[in-house]
Amino acid sequence: MVYPLQSFAQKLVGRRPLEPIEESESPEAHLNTLELVALGVSRTLGASVYILTGAVALSVAGPATVISFLVAGLSCVMSGLCYAEFGAWVPCFGTVYLYSYITVGQLCAFITGWNLILSLAIGTTSVAQAWSYTFDSLIGNHISQALQETFSPYKPSFLATYPDFCTLGLVLLITRVLVLGARESTLVNKVFTVINILVLSFIILSGFIKGDLHNWELTEQDYKMNASGSTDIYSLERLDPLGSGGFMPFGFEGILHGAATCFYAFLGFDSIAMRGEEALNPQHSIPFSIMISLFICFLAYFGVSAALTLMVPYYQIQPKSPLPQAFLHVGWGPARYVVAVGTLCALTSSLLGTMFTMPWLIYAMAKDGLLFQGLAWIYDRTGTPVIAIMASGNIAGVMALLFEFMDLVDLVSVGTLLAYSLVIFSVLVLRYQPYQILSKKEKTEDKIEMKSEIEGSPLNSGPEAGTSNILKSLWFPPSTIPTRKSGQIVYGCASLIVLLLTILSLLLAQWSSQVFSGDPGLTTVAVLLLLLITGVTVIIWRQPQDPTYLYFKVPALPVLPLVSIFVNIYLMMQTTSGTWALFGIWAAIGSVIYFGYGIRHSLEENNEQQPPASTSQTLDKNILGAGSS
Repeated sequence: MVYPLQSFAQKLVGRRPLEPIEESESPEAHLNTLELVALGVSRTLGASVYILTGAVALSVAGPATVISFLVAGLSCVMSGLCYAEFGAWVPCFGTVYLYSYITVGQLCAFITGWNLILSLAIGTTSVAQAWSYTFDSLIGNHISQALQETFSPYKPSFLATYPDFCTLGLVLLITRVLVLGARESTLVNKVFTVINILVLSFIILSGFIKGDLHNWELTEQDYKMNASGSTDIYSLERLDPLGSGGFMPFGFEGILHGAATCFYAFLGFDSIAMRGEEALNPQHSIPFSIMISLFICFLAYFGVSAALTLMVPYYQIQPKSPLPQAFLHVGWGPARYVVAVGTLCALTSSLLGTMFTMPWLIYAMAKDGLLFQGLAWIYDRTGTPVIAIMASGNIAGVMALLFEFMDLVDLVSVGTLLAYSLVIFSVLVLRYQPYQILSKKEKTEDKIEMKSEIEGSPLNSGPEAGTSNILKSLWFPPSTIPTRKSGQIVYGCASLIVLLLTILSLLLAQWSSQVFSGDPGLTTVAVLLLLLITGVTVIIWRQPQDPTYLYFKVPALPVLPLVSIFVNIYLMMQTTSGTWALFGIWAAIGSVIYFGYGIRHSLEENNEQQPPASTSQTLDKNILGAGSS
């Protein structure tokens, strides 16, 4: 029984070897820092800035939405730094899925890819819903009113208020365009990004001109006065708690819950890290582009949420079309059409970018055997993965038809936070491992060298080494470069810390008031957890790091990655039980596919027929919509 279990474990951590790519296959370096920033901003500023700000301000954080965006932005900055190093480890073009497969192993790659599929599917759905809401608002809400009157009396309580056929039709239309072989245009990307920034600048300036600081100091009396004289049916019919008023009507808990939701707003920056081979001077342009694009996006979110909550009392915000309705509220009716048209342009760009990406990720996983092989079929005439495109369109379409925007946003936040945490964990562990990225030939040769090195190591000199030598090696490693033993120590310690951070996050999320008020039992548990985490962190810090030169390395290792993992886990704990139930269903489906099909049909299982990573790398050029015109 030992051998089958050992073989099974080896499959889970089996890594893809990296073959050197031919010069003819290598993409030409042509993206400067400005173009990378434009790429990141266009991928990031989508439905979130036009719809999410209003939804979070309405019932989650109030005017303190600006702080929620700040917390989410700081978390993304730390994740972005880790993404930049993760891309530097693998000298080829590809997605984080491919990088995970090459550096960490098959199981981590599947989890990352599966969660990214969820992220892209919901990203497509939410952007399409935002487009539908904006268009409907532009024509007087006739579509939503008709659908609501027709279907609302018959719908189950856990589904959307009404089936959004307009969004479904938009998703299917884009799917049809992709099947016909359409390619993404860098020029169109830039034009829509410029329009997006101009519209957002207009919204922010208008908000500070027409805004009223009193809307950040509202009381219950203000609500009653507004409600008694208001003709706004939506605000009168609201049954949700209004909070305690002021700048933080839902308290610090509302800010954290808002931050977990707002994390979705920063998705897209990872596309920069995946374009390293197309970047001019990547050692500087990649990390700087990530930081600049995140900073620009944060300023946009901060400015728009501040402008919105200054123009309109947070409890009167229209969640499905907040910005056009805000201009109507302050008496600038014609301006709402300008905002609506700009919104449609920005959302169209974001929708195309997301829809281009998802089918190629599904295709890459199917090509590796982790998903059904039929999804990897390419139609020769157009060069597109038709089955993968149809599958991604159907997934997004069904989600758009059945679920509300905010339910999907919370779900994608959980999946993406988990995927990002896996990337951060991988970066932390990789820095302390020997023999990182090897070709097939190097992999065989270095296994022999590694074996001889380990056999000669004092840590493996026999039983006489004893427990004292093992404990000594934790604090005083015998080698100045990573060994297999030191790598195992870091892997084990990092896994233990993640478990401890999860317990601590759960403790703080569920019983924070008792912990900080000095409850003897809970406070003692929290302090013990902190001491254990600190001790294990010191053990990791004492281990030797890989001296390999990289274009970019995360500073303050291991502290910064561990802090980032803690923030991500804590934000995940802020989501509702319903969101976790939906995520559990998605994870269960993925588990059935992987253990029932993927692990038996993966390329690791058929090692003799395994193509080099450079082949997938060539195919992965399409994953991020690399085509330009």
